[in-house]
Amino acid sequence: MTILVTGARGAVARNLTTLLRQRGLQVRLGSKGPDDPAIVRCDLGDPSSFPAALEGVTSVFLYAEASHIDAFVKEAVRAGVEHVVLLSSSSVLAPDAEASPLAGSHLEVEWALTASSLRATLLRPGSFAGNALAWAWSIKSGHPVSLPFPNSHTEPIHEADVAESALAVLADPERGGRAYTLTGPQSLTFAEQIDTLARVTGRPVTMKPVTREEWKAEMAEYIPDRFADALLDWWQSNDGTPVEITSAVQELTGHPARPFTTWAQDHVDDFRG
Repeated sequence: MTILVTGARGAVARNLTTLLRQRGLQVRLGSKGPDDPAIVRCDLGDPSSFPAALEGVTSVFLYAEASHIDAFVKEAVRAGVEHVVLLSSSSVLAPDAEASPLAGSHLEVEWALTASSLRATLLRPGSFAGNALAWAWSIKSGHPVSLPFPNSHTEPIHEADVAESALAVLADPERGGRAYTLTGPQSLTFAEQIDTLARVTGRPVTMKPVTREEWKAEMAEYIPDRFADALLDWWQSNDGTPVEITSAVQELTGHPARPFTTWAQDHVDDFRG
């Protein structure tokens, strides 16, 4: 059995690769621009890279890229792939998901997979704890963290829990063929996450309330306008409102999801410089 792990440089993929190898499973790493001869070129935006990447593969851990998903599915079926585990998003469960630029692309990939002959497992994590790395420069430099909705709730999940959940369904495909909504163990506001980082790093961290437009202006270099608006709408909808927590991580891994404090301790050097 050969498992293709796409997006090999990503945090989830790196954790998953280690776990698969510890199980003695054969792994093929795929990346858009491989800089290592051990990594094959698998650019989800370029169908010409699909045949070589998928040849002889039985299972795939797939990042959600919608631009050529129909071509990817067709090539996966031709290559004899049996099981695809998709890193999707819980945003697809929102009532307006189809209209959202964030959720819509994930939905397109889900639909293409579930309409095919492939066994498809949909992992739908909520907010990644790793999103807090966006605050790292401010915290390291002593600048305040700009927050448009400091009391907005998310359910931050450790990338290691997502990787272990993916391992569970890749190692036992009978657990696949369905969707799992993955969350961390707590609904936390951004302000509570900032307080946790301050405690763990031993650094004072201040917050600066900003308007939607001010935040968009600060992030314009990194986040296109339409994606920024979708994020802001989501945060605003959860402002002061706890989000739902699931038990899917426990169901798949056999242990509770790691708390945000654990993630902060694991990444403390990213915030200390």
